[in-house]
Amino acid sequence: MTERAPEITDRDVYITRAFDAPRDVVWKFFTEPELIATWFGPQLFRVPVESVAVDPRVGGEYRLTMVGVDTGEPAPMEGRITAIEPPEYLEIVIGTYAGEDDLDEVVLRLTFHDHGAKTRVTLHQGPFSPEHRRMTETGWGESFVKLDALLP
Repeated sequence: MTERAPEITDRDVYITRAFDAPRDVVWKFFTEPELIATWFGPQLFRVPVESVAVDPRVGGEYRLTMVGVDTGEPAPMEGRITAIEPPEYLEIVIGTYAGEDDLDEVVLRLTFHDHGAKTRVTLHQGPFSPEHRRMTETGWGESFVKLDALLP
């Protein structure tokens, strides 16, 4: 895999998290619609599986809609895959994110590090305003708690 090390700024979310599952399993939870729908989004959101589409190739779409559990309010995320090296690296440029104008062209970079029975995921996403950065960091944290509970 080609190492990617873009600058991390105070406008970015940067998280490194270890998961107790092999890399190929964790990769599937980020790339298979049926699995993405089981964990993606903060605690007060769900993702209907029919809203998830992943075309795992450069130029392919990556989209889903989070729905507020209490409000029913949809929060769509639509992007294009700009780099993919299964099961090591996934990069998505998000063109629409929850209808927020200032979140266009946010880049999400995910690196999956193989540690045998465990996987370390490095997430780098941005740029964001300070408010959206905090919300995104919280959302990923809550999503990862849900993912941890589902991994075999």
